[in-house]
Amino acid sequence: MATPQTVAFHTLGCKLNFSETSSIRRKFEDHGFSTVDFSDVADIYVLNTCSVTDFADKKCRSAVRKVLRQSPEAKVVVIGCYAQLKPKEIAAIPGVDLVLGAAEKFNILNYVDTLSQNVDKGLVQAGEVSQANTFEEAFSYGDRTRSFLKVQDGCDYKCSFCTIPQARGKSRSDTVENVIANAQKIADLGVKEIVLTGVNLGDFGNGTAVIEGVRPRKEALFADLIKELDEIQCIERYRISSIEPNLLTEEIIKFVAQSERFMPHFHVPLQSGSDRILKLMRRRYQRDLYAERVRLIKSAMPHACIGVDVIVGFPGETDQDFQDTFDFISGLDVSYLHVFTYSERANTPAAEMGEIVSMQIRRQRNEALRNLSLKKKQNFYRQHIGSQRTVLFEKSKKADMMTGFTDNYVKIEMPYDESWINTLRQVSLSEMHSTDSVWATAFEMA
Repeated sequence: MATPQTVAFHTLGCKLNFSETSSIRRKFEDHGFSTVDFSDVADIYVLNTCSVTDFADKKCRSAVRKVLRQSPEAKVVVIGCYAQLKPKEIAAIPGVDLVLGAAEKFNILNYVDTLSQNVDKGLVQAGEVSQANTFEEAFSYGDRTRSFLKVQDGCDYKCSFCTIPQARGKSRSDTVENVIANAQKIADLGVKEIVLTGVNLGDFGNGTAVIEGVRPRKEALFADLIKELDEIQCIERYRISSIEPNLLTEEIIKFVAQSERFMPHFHVPLQSGSDRILKLMRRRYQRDLYAERVRLIKSAMPHACIGVDVIVGFPGETDQDFQDTFDFISGLDVSYLHVFTYSERANTPAAEMGEIVSMQIRRQRNEALRNLSLKKKQNFYRQHIGSQRTVLFEKSKKADMMTGFTDNYVKIEMPYDESWINTLRQVSLSEMHSTDSVWATAFEMA
């Protein structure tokens, strides 16, 4: 059988996964493959998976079934966190040809010829996660007007609910010099905004990377990295993706406040507003520290957007623990929530804890916090009605509309204008357009 010439990709999970999928896609294209949409017929389908929750696992299985319905003869490759954690389980899914673990996924092209042969399905190449001890650079391009730039991977934290250290290995970082070089490459592609991504982004520079067989000296800290990136004038916007509250230092906050390129937008995981539950989760802070970080941000940048991750239904979470979380978040000057329903993950301390919260109660608590999130977001948006802000525009799923985000992450919708796509424009925020966006009018041509 001839070497396949078309490949399709599907990404589940975080911004980091998107950056890695994009880089792997470019490897295929450099090797002579044509990329097609995941909904089209292809010779090879690559699924980059997440395994943060049981729902993410189910999405992987659903995606495999979809592939086989539309292209029964296609070769299916599964990579990513789920592939590292449960390679044999994935290999047993009907239709899966190859499973690549954390240390093998970037060498996927080495297995293409094997895929082209009539071999048994379900080949597994997933070694111990300790073998994932080098940093593989990655950034996304071509999907949106912004690029997700990977600067850190892995995690040395041991949160009791999390499988990421098992899936991605120890914390390790890129070098400052290489991050700057990649940022310049991204700028040369015409990208206006870079989102810095990693598993534990604030741990940049404290990792265990081995680059070309050499273990480097301790790298610069995250604060030093963003100061260096701020000097690159060809990138107009940077955003910091999720960063742990104990690693979001006063120095970082103050720097972002005075920077013209780093946007006033932070996403800071909380996970629980109960100190008792935070201790069971093995988080490295208590809620007073979190509240202090929010206060510092808002003091330096009253207009800043702050997103919050929170988990409901953790083992032992009582009604009072949840109420403490709800009341704590209600009193915080934050802008939106990402709410996760706790999901038991094998080989984690939390999975062995008693006092399991029923799924019905988990769902009720999830809904309550989602409603709170909607109120927080709408309140934050309304605070900016009548102001003028700069928006980076991109195409919308609605044919006659375009969308974009202000510097402080207010979602804007306006009638479509091709000349505005991937440009920064000054607009006036005029009124709420929906529960999730603001209508704007032209204020001044950028």
